[in-house]
Amino acid sequence: MEKITKPLSGYLMVLVAIALIPATAFAFINELHLLGAILGLSLILTLPGFFIVEPNKSMVLLLFGAYKGTVKDNGFFWVNPFMSKKKISLRVRNFENKPLKVNDKIGNPVMVGTIVVWQVQDTFKATFDVEDYENFVHLQTDAAVRKMAGLYPYDDFEHEHAEVTLRSGVEEVNHSLEAEITERLNHAGIKVIEARISHLAYASEIASAMLQRQQATAIVAARRTIVDGAVGMVEMAIEDLKIKGIIDFEEDKKAAMVSNLMVVLCSDRSASPVLNVGTLNQ
Repeated sequence: MEKITKPLSGYLMVLVAIALIPATAFAFINELHLLGAILGLSLILTLPGFFIVEPNKSMVLLLFGAYKGTVKDNGFFWVNPFMSKKKISLRVRNFENKPLKVNDKIGNPVMVGTIVVWQVQDTFKATFDVEDYENFVHLQTDAAVRKMAGLYPYDDFEHEHAEVTLRSGVEEVNHSLEAEITERLNHAGIKVIEARISHLAYASEIASAMLQRQQATAIVAARRTIVDGAVGMVEMAIEDLKIKGIIDFEEDKKAAMVSNLMVVLCSDRSASPVLNVGTLNQ
């Protein structure tokens, strides 16, 4: 578990180091060699204990393999010179993962790219619980994308708005991805600020076939709308003619008129008029 520590001020120890210089010299001048050696050694050992912590950086301290704490304050400090020090950045970082080929819920291969914004929150976990926390972020993000993609289909061609898909459910899918990555990176003391999909497409081997399917679905939906509108217009036309008494249809004539109107209204080409030169009944 992370432990915050506050070391001695480096400026104070600079004064001590400066004071050791004339003291050492005085000891050797007066032939106090043992004292001079001790003071000189103390001066030499003092120097490795100095370090600087910059803004949004931290320093992890270890003494002979034992964790002694983390310095998160900014400034110039001094610690036991036998302590080893490891600098950890606390800055917010982000990376864009290249599109990864994964399978969606129904097994279609899709390409999913992600953007993850993160920062180190627990320096102890980031240092000691994983081998390389930056590589850990990348690998676990890939794993999270694979799992998330398997929960949703890329698209739903069968039922309109039947279920959340990768293409239509942006908010829910991104929330699911962020939750999955957060759970995985928590083991390394990493805080996930944001995770979202940056690229989404069918894999190249099925992209053409799926595009044709999307086009066919769009055509069917458009035709359905056209037919529904045409039926309404025919009903309105027959009802208006009946109410205004313009013409009284027999059932067979009504059926013929309905057929002609539906052809005209539903055709994807302009209607070509045909002149009837026969009898009124033909």
